[in-house]
Amino acid sequence: MGGRHQAISYRVEDGLAILELDRPESRNALDITMRNEIRDLLPEIRADRSLHALLLTGSGGAFCAGGDLKALSEGERSSQQNRERIRLLHVWFRELVDLELPVIAAVDGPAFGAGFNLALAADFVLCSTRAKFCAVFGRIGLIPDLGGFFLLPRTVGMHRAKDLVLTARTVGAEEAQRIGIVSEVFAPEDLRAGAIAFANRFKHASRDAIGIAKGILNQSFDLDQHALSEMEAFGQAVCISSEYHREAVRRFLGKEPLPFDWDRLRRDGQ
Repeated sequence: MGGRHQAISYRVEDGLAILELDRPESRNALDITMRNEIRDLLPEIRADRSLHALLLTGSGGAFCAGGDLKALSEGERSSQQNRERIRLLHVWFRELVDLELPVIAAVDGPAFGAGFNLALAADFVLCSTRAKFCAVFGRIGLIPDLGGFFLLPRTVGMHRAKDLVLTARTVGAEEAQRIGIVSEVFAPEDLRAGAIAFANRFKHASRDAIGIAKGILNQSFDLDQHALSEMEAFGQAVCISSEYHREAVRRFLGKEPLPFDWDRLRRDGQ
């Protein structure tokens, strides 16, 4: 499974899906080809029950420099055409945000503009010491797109989101970790291996429990307590009847190690 596309590469290694943005000559800027290839790939990833996680990364020492300004500047488009272009982005972007798998972004170098928001679509952002994040839109008289208004305030809080959007300043790896964008920071040469190890811990987890929990969390800021409690009840009813849960309980009662113990897996170098 996998193969070379024009603007991305995709492969599966032992149940880990690896989607790499692959336009190094433009620092992996999002052009129409890349957007369409991601759009077409996501249903395949969603349907593949052999997967335990998705790793999203970039080639050539960059994650994603944002939208392809050269392509955007070519030709005249009406306001309605520009609006429709952004609306079509969200067809596949919502699929990525709501993908019922752990999504890990490994950011090396710039994650600017739409590339910043693409990283925020992941459940975990890992980065190298040379990573740079920037909601760069204001520098060219634009507002955030590709889900920035939804994702950034939920990640860092409203006041920090205003700081990052209105100033369009660059955030380095250390600050990104301090304000909650980044989970872990690696040396550049260790990022890929560290991200793969991080993602592969989820091979021991219940895909159904992870997917259901993620789906509810993604809606938790927008629903009231009653709606969330109903979702919790239905989700738990599915999980508690699963073979994974029954086996975990058997192991727990038998004083055997549980298969998904993040602290142990990390301690053991898995």
